[in-house]
Amino acid sequence: MGTLNNMGQGAGRFHENDPERAKSQHERRTERVSEGVARERAADAQKERPETESGHEPVTYDPQYILMVNHLKKYFPIKGGFFSRTVGHVKAVDGVTFNLKRGTTMGLVGESGCGKTTTGRTLLRLNGGKTDGQVLFNGQEIYDLSPKEMRPMRTKMQIIFQDPFSSLSPRMPVGEIIGEAVREHNLVPKDEYEDYIDKVMDDCGLQPFHKDRYPHEFSGGQRQRICIARALALNPEFVVCDEPVSALDVSIQAQIINLLKKLQEQRNLTYLFISHDLSVVEHISDAVGVMYLGNLVEYGDTADIFRHPLHPYTEALFSAIPIPDPKAKMNRIVLEGSIPSPANPPSGCKFHTRCAHCTERCVHEAPRQVEVEPGHYVVCHLYDQ
Repeated sequence: MGTLNNMGQGAGRFHENDPERAKSQHERRTERVSEGVARERAADAQKERPETESGHEPVTYDPQYILMVNHLKKYFPIKGGFFSRTVGHVKAVDGVTFNLKRGTTMGLVGESGCGKTTTGRTLLRLNGGKTDGQVLFNGQEIYDLSPKEMRPMRTKMQIIFQDPFSSLSPRMPVGEIIGEAVREHNLVPKDEYEDYIDKVMDDCGLQPFHKDRYPHEFSGGQRQRICIARALALNPEFVVCDEPVSALDVSIQAQIINLLKKLQEQRNLTYLFISHDLSVVEHISDAVGVMYLGNLVEYGDTADIFRHPLHPYTEALFSAIPIPDPKAKMNRIVLEGSIPSPANPPSGCKFHTRCAHCTERCVHEAPRQVEVEPGHYVVCHLYDQ
Protein backbone atom coordinates (compact mmCIF):
# COMPACT_ATOMS: atom_id res chain seq x y z
CA MET A 1 0.00 0.00 0.00
CA GLY A 2 2.97 2.30 -0.43
CA THR A 3 1.23 4.11 -3.26
CA LEU A 4 -1.46 5.32 -0.86
CA ASN A 5 1.08 7.43 0.95
CA ASN A 6 1.74 9.38 -2.23
CA MET A 7 -1.94 10.07 -2.75
CA GLY A 8 -4.48 12.03 -0.71
CA GLN A 9 -2.03 14.78 0.20
CA GLY A 10 -4.13 17.34 -1.63
CA ALA A 11 -3.15 19.38 -4.62
CA GLY A 12 -1.90 22.50 -2.92
CA ARG A 13 -5.41 23.86 -2.48
CA PHE A 14 -5.17 24.25 1.30
CA HIS A 15 -2.14 25.11 3.39
CA GLU A 16 -1.66 24.22 7.05
CA ASN A 17 0.21 26.61 9.33
CA ASP A 18 1.15 23.75 11.64
CA PRO A 19 3.30 21.14 9.83
CA GLU A 20 2.96 18.61 12.65
CA ARG A 21 -0.82 18.88 12.61
CA ALA A 22 -0.88 18.52 8.84
CA LYS A 23 1.32 15.42 9.06
CA SER A 24 -0.91 13.90 11.75
CA GLN A 25 -4.06 14.56 9.71
CA HIS A 26 -2.49 13.02 6.63
CA GLU A 27 -1.45 9.88 8.56
CA ARG A 28 -4.97 9.45 9.97
CA ARG A 29 -6.49 9.94 6.56
CA THR A 30 -4.11 7.44 4.93
CA GLU A 31 -5.10 4.93 7.58
CA ARG A 32 -8.83 5.47 6.87
CA VAL A 33 -8.24 5.09 3.13
CA SER A 34 -6.33 1.84 3.70
CA GLU A 35 -9.16 0.55 5.89
CA GLY A 36 -11.68 1.44 3.17
CA VAL A 37 -9.71 -0.44 0.52
CA ALA A 38 -9.43 -3.49 2.79
CA ARG A 39 -13.16 -3.34 3.56
CA GLU A 40 -14.06 -3.29 -0.16
CA ARG A 41 -11.74 -6.23 -0.85
CA ALA A 42 -13.23 -8.26 1.99
CA ALA A 43 -16.78 -7.52 0.86
CA ASP A 44 -15.99 -8.73 -2.66
CA ALA A 45 -14.50 -11.95 -1.32
CA GLN A 46 -17.51 -12.76 0.89
CA LYS A 47 -20.42 -12.26 -1.51
CA GLU A 48 -21.31 -12.78 -5.11
CA ARG A 49 -22.96 -9.71 -6.56
CA PRO A 50 -25.91 -10.29 -8.91
CA GLU A 51 -25.50 -8.71 -12.29
CA THR A 52 -27.85 -7.61 -15.02
CA GLU A 53 -27.55 -8.79 -18.60
CA SER A 54 -25.31 -5.80 -19.33
CA GLY A 55 -22.85 -6.88 -16.64
CA HIS A 56 -23.48 -4.48 -13.75
CA GLU A 57 -25.15 -4.89 -10.39
CA PRO A 58 -28.74 -3.51 -10.37
CA VAL A 59 -29.34 -0.70 -7.91
CA THR A 60 -31.96 -0.88 -5.17
CA TYR A 61 -34.03 2.23 -4.50
CA ASP A 62 -33.19 4.20 -1.35
CA PRO A 63 -35.79 6.90 -0.41
CA GLN A 64 -33.15 9.34 0.81
CA TYR A 65 -31.97 9.77 -2.80
CA ILE A 66 -34.06 11.60 -5.39
CA LEU A 67 -31.80 10.39 -8.20
CA MET A 68 -29.88 7.13 -8.45
CA VAL A 69 -27.66 6.62 -11.49
CA ASN A 70 -26.09 3.22 -12.09
CA HIS A 71 -23.53 2.55 -14.87
CA LEU A 72 -25.22 5.01 -17.21
CA LYS A 73 -23.92 4.92 -20.80
CA LYS A 74 -24.75 7.06 -23.80
CA TYR A 75 -23.06 6.35 -27.13
CA PHE A 76 -23.60 8.31 -30.33
CA PRO A 77 -23.16 6.47 -33.65
CA ILE A 78 -20.55 7.55 -36.19
CA LYS A 79 -21.86 7.23 -39.73
CA GLY A 80 -19.61 6.64 -42.70
CA GLY A 81 -19.47 5.27 -46.21
CA PHE A 82 -21.83 5.57 -49.16
CA PHE A 83 -24.74 3.98 -47.26
CA SER A 84 -24.08 5.94 -44.01
CA ARG A 85 -23.52 2.80 -42.01
CA THR A 86 -22.46 2.92 -38.38
CA VAL A 87 -18.67 2.57 -38.31
CA GLY A 88 -18.11 3.40 -34.65
CA HIS A 89 -19.46 5.16 -31.58
CA VAL A 90 -18.61 8.27 -29.59
CA LYS A 91 -18.67 7.11 -25.96
CA ALA A 92 -19.84 10.40 -24.48
CA VAL A 93 -21.02 8.85 -21.19
CA ASP A 94 -19.41 5.52 -20.37
CA GLY A 95 -20.50 4.01 -17.06
CA VAL A 96 -21.41 6.87 -14.70
CA THR A 97 -22.61 5.90 -11.21
CA PHE A 98 -23.71 8.22 -8.38
CA ASN A 99 -26.59 8.97 -5.98
CA LEU A 100 -28.03 12.43 -5.32
CA LYS A 101 -29.71 13.26 -1.99
CA ARG A 102 -32.89 15.33 -1.85
CA GLY A 103 -32.51 19.05 -1.32
CA THR A 104 -28.77 19.03 -2.02
CA THR A 105 -26.50 20.18 -4.84
CA MET A 106 -24.04 17.98 -6.70
CA GLY A 107 -21.32 19.71 -8.70
CA LEU A 108 -20.09 18.01 -11.86
CA VAL A 109 -16.66 19.16 -13.06
CA GLY A 110 -14.12 18.16 -15.67
CA GLU A 111 -12.40 19.27 -18.86
CA SER A 112 -14.34 20.35 -21.94
CA GLY A 113 -15.66 17.37 -23.85
CA CYS A 114 -15.62 14.98 -20.88
CA GLY A 115 -19.39 14.35 -21.05
CA LYS A 116 -20.80 16.60 -18.31
CA THR A 117 -23.58 18.17 -20.39
CA THR A 118 -24.42 14.87 -22.09
CA THR A 119 -24.78 13.27 -18.66
CA GLY A 120 -27.23 15.96 -17.54
CA ARG A 121 -29.28 15.75 -20.73
CA THR A 122 -29.35 11.94 -20.63
CA LEU A 123 -30.69 12.01 -17.08
CA LEU A 124 -33.65 14.04 -18.36
CA ARG A 125 -34.24 11.90 -21.48
CA LEU A 126 -33.33 14.78 -23.78
CA ASN A 127 -30.87 12.73 -25.88
CA GLY A 128 -33.24 10.02 -27.03
CA GLY A 129 -32.62 6.62 -25.51
CA LYS A 130 -29.79 5.52 -23.26
CA THR A 131 -27.21 2.94 -24.31
CA ASP A 132 -27.12 1.12 -20.97
CA GLY A 133 -27.52 1.57 -17.22
CA GLN A 134 -30.22 2.74 -14.82
CA VAL A 135 -31.66 6.17 -14.01
CA LEU A 136 -34.01 6.02 -11.02
CA PHE A 137 -35.95 9.20 -10.25
CA ASN A 138 -37.87 8.76 -6.98
CA GLY A 139 -37.43 5.03 -7.47
CA GLN A 140 -38.87 5.04 -11.00
CA GLU A 141 -36.75 4.03 -13.98
CA ILE A 142 -37.47 6.95 -16.32
CA TYR A 143 -36.49 5.01 -19.45
CA ASP A 144 -39.24 2.49 -18.72
CA LEU A 145 -41.92 5.18 -18.97
CA SER A 146 -44.05 5.59 -22.07
CA PRO A 147 -44.34 9.06 -23.67
CA LYS A 148 -47.71 9.48 -21.96
CA GLU A 149 -46.29 8.50 -18.57
CA MET A 150 -43.24 10.71 -19.14
CA ARG A 151 -45.36 13.82 -19.69
CA PRO A 152 -46.19 14.50 -15.99
CA MET A 153 -42.62 13.55 -15.10
CA ARG A 154 -41.36 16.50 -17.19
CA THR A 155 -42.76 18.96 -14.65
CA LYS A 156 -40.59 17.42 -11.93
CA MET A 157 -37.33 17.50 -13.89
CA GLN A 158 -36.09 20.71 -15.51
CA ILE A 159 -32.91 22.17 -17.00
CA ILE A 160 -31.28 25.60 -17.08
CA PHE A 161 -29.28 25.83 -20.31
CA GLN A 162 -25.78 27.24 -20.63
CA ASP A 163 -26.58 29.96 -23.18
CA PRO A 164 -29.70 31.86 -22.11
CA PHE A 165 -30.05 33.81 -25.35
CA SER A 166 -30.08 30.82 -27.72
CA SER A 167 -32.47 28.88 -25.45
CA LEU A 168 -35.11 31.65 -25.43
CA SER A 169 -37.43 32.14 -28.39
CA PRO A 170 -36.82 35.60 -29.90
CA ARG A 171 -40.43 35.77 -31.14
CA MET A 172 -42.15 35.31 -27.78
CA PRO A 173 -42.50 37.81 -24.94
CA VAL A 174 -41.02 36.82 -21.59
CA GLY A 175 -44.39 36.24 -19.95
CA GLU A 176 -45.32 33.73 -22.63
CA ILE A 177 -41.91 32.00 -22.44
CA ILE A 178 -42.28 31.46 -18.70
CA GLY A 179 -45.95 30.56 -18.76
CA GLU A 180 -46.16 28.39 -21.88
CA ALA A 181 -45.44 25.11 -20.07
CA VAL A 182 -47.61 26.15 -17.09
CA ARG A 183 -50.59 26.53 -19.42
CA GLU A 184 -49.73 23.35 -21.32
CA HIS A 185 -49.66 21.22 -18.16
CA ASN A 186 -52.67 22.97 -16.55
CA LEU A 187 -50.76 23.60 -13.33
CA VAL A 188 -52.99 26.48 -12.15
CA PRO A 189 -56.57 27.59 -12.91
CA LYS A 190 -56.97 30.17 -15.68
CA ASP A 191 -58.08 32.91 -13.29
CA GLU A 192 -54.88 32.45 -11.23
CA TYR A 193 -52.51 32.17 -14.18
CA GLU A 194 -51.34 35.81 -14.35
CA ASP A 195 -50.81 36.07 -10.59
CA TYR A 196 -48.85 32.81 -10.62
CA ILE A 197 -46.50 34.01 -13.39
CA ASP A 198 -46.01 37.33 -11.55
CA LYS A 199 -45.08 35.42 -8.39
CA VAL A 200 -42.55 33.22 -10.21
CA MET A 201 -40.99 36.25 -11.88
CA ASP A 202 -40.78 38.10 -8.58
CA ASP A 203 -39.08 35.11 -6.93
CA CYS A 204 -36.44 35.23 -9.69
CA GLY A 205 -35.81 38.98 -9.46
CA LEU A 206 -37.96 40.02 -12.44
CA GLN A 207 -40.67 42.69 -12.51
CA PRO A 208 -44.26 42.18 -13.79
CA PHE A 209 -43.79 44.79 -16.54
CA HIS A 210 -41.05 42.57 -18.01
CA LYS A 211 -43.72 40.15 -19.26
CA ASP A 212 -44.36 42.11 -22.46
CA ARG A 213 -40.69 42.49 -23.39
CA TYR A 214 -38.64 40.21 -25.63
CA PRO A 215 -35.36 38.42 -24.76
CA HIS A 216 -33.16 40.77 -26.81
CA GLU A 217 -34.24 43.65 -24.56
CA PHE A 218 -32.56 42.14 -21.49
CA SER A 219 -29.00 41.88 -20.24
CA GLY A 220 -27.21 38.55 -19.88
CA GLY A 221 -27.97 38.29 -16.17
CA GLN A 222 -31.65 39.10 -16.69
CA ARG A 223 -31.91 36.50 -19.48
CA GLN A 224 -30.48 33.90 -17.14
CA ARG A 225 -33.11 34.87 -14.55
CA ILE A 226 -35.75 34.32 -17.25
CA CYS A 227 -34.35 30.81 -17.87
CA ILE A 228 -34.45 30.09 -14.13
CA ALA A 229 -38.03 31.38 -13.91
CA ARG A 230 -39.06 29.21 -16.87
CA ALA A 231 -37.60 26.12 -15.18
CA LEU A 232 -39.09 26.85 -11.76
CA ALA A 233 -42.54 27.79 -13.07
CA LEU A 234 -43.35 24.08 -13.25
CA ASN A 235 -42.45 23.65 -9.57
CA PRO A 236 -39.85 20.92 -10.24
CA GLU A 237 -38.06 18.74 -7.70
CA PHE A 238 -34.82 18.31 -9.66
CA VAL A 239 -33.01 20.88 -11.86
CA VAL A 240 -29.95 20.36 -14.06
CA CYS A 241 -27.97 23.62 -14.10
CA ASP A 242 -25.77 23.39 -17.20
CA GLU A 243 -23.08 26.02 -16.60
CA PRO A 244 -25.67 28.69 -15.74
CA VAL A 245 -23.11 31.39 -14.90
CA SER A 246 -20.30 30.72 -17.38
CA ALA A 247 -21.34 33.54 -19.75
CA LEU A 248 -21.77 36.14 -16.99
CA ASP A 249 -19.33 38.50 -15.32
CA VAL A 250 -18.29 37.92 -11.71
CA SER A 251 -20.75 40.30 -10.04
CA ILE A 252 -23.72 38.86 -11.97
CA GLN A 253 -22.46 35.32 -11.26
CA ALA A 254 -22.71 36.03 -7.53
CA GLN A 255 -26.29 37.26 -7.93
CA ILE A 256 -27.37 34.17 -9.87
CA ILE A 257 -25.63 31.79 -7.46
CA ASN A 258 -27.27 33.48 -4.47
CA LEU A 259 -30.62 33.33 -6.27
CA LEU A 260 -30.24 29.60 -6.89
CA LYS A 261 -29.34 28.96 -3.26
CA LYS A 262 -32.28 31.05 -2.00
CA LEU A 263 -34.74 29.24 -4.27
CA GLN A 264 -33.30 25.89 -3.18
CA GLU A 265 -33.99 26.72 0.47
CA GLN A 266 -37.49 27.98 -0.27
CA ARG A 267 -38.56 25.12 -2.53
CA ASN A 268 -36.35 22.24 -1.34
CA LEU A 269 -34.86 21.87 -4.82
CA THR A 270 -32.18 19.40 -5.83
CA TYR A 271 -29.51 20.61 -8.28
CA LEU A 272 -27.02 18.95 -10.58
CA PHE A 273 -24.64 21.88 -11.10
CA ILE A 274 -22.39 21.50 -14.15
CA SER A 275 -19.51 23.97 -14.29
CA HIS A 276 -15.88 24.61 -15.18
CA ASP A 277 -15.47 27.12 -12.36
CA LEU A 278 -14.19 25.06 -9.44
CA SER A 279 -14.49 27.97 -7.00
CA VAL A 280 -18.21 28.31 -7.78
CA VAL A 281 -18.68 24.54 -7.48
CA GLU A 282 -16.95 24.55 -4.09
CA HIS A 283 -19.22 27.36 -2.90
CA ILE A 284 -22.58 25.97 -4.01
CA SER A 285 -22.17 22.17 -3.91
CA ASP A 286 -22.71 19.64 -1.15
CA ALA A 287 -21.08 16.86 -3.18
CA VAL A 288 -18.76 16.87 -6.19
CA GLY A 289 -18.24 14.45 -9.05
CA VAL A 290 -15.15 14.63 -11.28
CA MET A 291 -15.53 13.40 -14.88
CA TYR A 292 -12.85 12.35 -17.33
CA LEU A 293 -13.60 11.09 -20.84
CA GLY A 294 -17.11 9.89 -20.03
CA ASN A 295 -16.28 8.34 -16.65
CA LEU A 296 -16.86 9.59 -13.10
CA VAL A 297 -13.38 9.09 -11.63
CA GLU A 298 -14.07 10.49 -8.15
CA TYR A 299 -17.17 11.38 -6.17
CA GLY A 300 -17.75 12.52 -2.58
CA ASP A 301 -18.55 15.35 -0.19
CA THR A 302 -17.26 18.75 -1.28
CA ALA A 303 -14.97 19.18 1.73
CA ASP A 304 -13.37 15.74 1.23
CA ILE A 305 -12.90 16.18 -2.51
CA PHE A 306 -11.37 19.66 -2.35
CA ARG A 307 -9.16 19.15 0.70
CA HIS A 308 -8.06 15.60 -0.01
CA PRO A 309 -8.43 14.61 -3.68
CA LEU A 310 -7.45 10.97 -4.24
CA HIS A 311 -7.53 10.36 -7.99
CA PRO A 312 -4.44 11.60 -9.91
CA TYR A 313 -6.67 13.50 -12.35
CA THR A 314 -8.56 15.22 -9.52
CA GLU A 315 -5.27 16.28 -7.96
CA ALA A 316 -4.09 17.77 -11.25
CA LEU A 317 -7.42 19.50 -11.87
CA PHE A 318 -7.60 21.10 -8.43
CA SER A 319 -3.94 22.12 -8.49
CA ALA A 320 -4.90 24.65 -11.19
CA ILE A 321 -7.25 26.56 -8.86
CA PRO A 322 -5.70 29.99 -8.24
CA ILE A 323 -5.12 31.01 -4.62
CA PRO A 324 -5.66 34.73 -3.80
CA ASP A 325 -2.32 34.97 -1.99
CA PRO A 326 0.76 36.10 -3.97
CA LYS A 327 3.08 34.54 -1.36
CA ALA A 328 1.46 31.11 -1.44
CA LYS A 329 3.32 28.40 -3.34
CA MET A 330 1.23 26.34 -5.71
CA ASN A 331 2.01 22.67 -6.19
CA ARG A 332 0.85 22.77 -9.82
CA ILE A 333 0.56 19.39 -11.52
CA VAL A 334 0.89 19.67 -15.31
CA LEU A 335 -0.57 16.76 -17.27
CA GLU A 336 1.34 15.59 -20.32
CA GLY A 337 -0.38 14.97 -23.62
CA SER A 338 -3.96 15.68 -24.64
CA ILE A 339 -7.34 14.10 -23.96
CA PRO A 340 -7.85 10.95 -26.06
CA SER A 341 -10.78 10.79 -28.47
CA PRO A 342 -14.05 9.51 -26.94
CA ALA A 343 -14.58 7.67 -30.24
CA ASN A 344 -11.43 5.64 -29.65
CA PRO A 345 -10.63 5.71 -25.91
CA PRO A 346 -7.54 3.93 -24.52
CA SER A 347 -7.86 0.41 -23.17
CA GLY A 348 -7.85 -0.18 -19.43
CA CYS A 349 -7.95 3.02 -17.40
CA LYS A 350 -8.71 5.91 -19.78
CA PHE A 351 -6.42 8.22 -17.80
CA HIS A 352 -3.35 5.97 -18.00
CA THR A 353 -1.92 7.85 -21.02
CA ARG A 354 -1.49 10.99 -18.87
CA CYS A 355 -1.02 9.50 -15.39
CA ALA A 356 2.29 9.65 -13.51
CA HIS A 357 1.24 6.61 -11.41
CA CYS A 358 0.43 4.37 -14.39
CA THR A 359 1.23 0.66 -14.03
CA GLU A 360 0.94 -2.30 -16.38
CA ARG A 361 -2.42 -3.16 -14.83
CA CYS A 362 -3.76 0.31 -15.70
CA VAL A 363 -2.99 -0.26 -19.38
CA HIS A 364 -5.02 -3.47 -19.71
CA GLU A 365 -7.65 -3.48 -16.93
CA ALA A 366 -10.33 -0.85 -16.30
CA PRO A 367 -10.59 0.10 -12.59
CA ARG A 368 -13.84 -0.14 -10.68
CA GLN A 369 -15.46 2.29 -8.26
CA VAL A 370 -14.21 1.81 -4.68
CA GLU A 371 -15.59 3.46 -1.54
CA VAL A 372 -12.35 4.31 0.27
CA GLU A 373 -14.11 6.40 2.91
CA PRO A 374 -17.79 6.71 3.86
CA GLY A 375 -19.37 8.52 0.91
CA HIS A 376 -16.03 9.05 -0.89
CA TYR A 377 -15.66 6.98 -4.06
CA VAL A 378 -12.71 6.77 -6.43
CA VAL A 379 -12.09 4.83 -9.65
CA CYS A 380 -8.38 4.01 -9.60
CA HIS A 381 -6.20 0.91 -9.30
CA LEU A 382 -4.15 2.63 -6.59
CA TYR A 383 -7.08 1.96 -4.25
CA ASP A 384 -8.17 -1.38 -5.69
CA GLN A 385 -5.27 -3.76 -5.15
